[in-house]
Amino acid sequence: MAHRPLARAAAIGLIVLCVAPGAGAGPATDRLKPEIDRVIATLDNPTLRGDSKAQQRRQAIRGITDNVFDWTEMSRRALGKHWAGRTPAEQQEFAGLFRDLLERAYVSKIERYAGEPIAYVGESVDGDQATVRTRITTKQGQDVPIDYRLARQGDNWLVYDVLVENISLINNYRTQFDGIIKTSSYEELVKKLKARAS
Repeated sequence: MAHRPLARAAAIGLIVLCVAPGAGAGPATDRLKPEIDRVIATLDNPTLRGDSKAQQRRQAIRGITDNVFDWTEMSRRALGKHWAGRTPAEQQEFAGLFRDLLERAYVSKIERYAGEPIAYVGESVDGDQATVRTRITTKQGQDVPIDYRLARQGDNWLVYDVLVENISLINNYRTQFDGIIKTSSYEELVKKLKARAS
């Protein structure tokens, strides 16, 4: 569903989140470090390499990203004004479909990460919201700024959006989802998401 340039950019963003090493710049950045280390270890694990281990490797990565991403909040924001009109069961179903959509779109790209230089360039905190700013240098020498928006939940920080070159992953999906619902229906959106999952 995502436009190809944005899909590529967002994939870079998720790669940075999952495998970027670097010094902590604050509580939200520090929160990501253990999960980052776990993903690096998963990608580097020789027993999980190769096509035959893809399912096992992706399950391990899912277990890690579930600790970093707030899938329900991301889903709520992606569905926008249409979220409130859904039943709790529909919201739960949509959150699962949205997580599956992101995983299918980006995990294969995360697995192709090849050690591109990445730097943390800052963190800002405003109450219970934080932005962690990073930069990845591609093999072509291009610097790509990537921001992670996180919300504090108790003592934890969870990602609810990724911005690549100031383009929000969640805003992009919200525009697409809103268009489908307006021209058709919420049920049609769910049907499309389920079709992509099969």
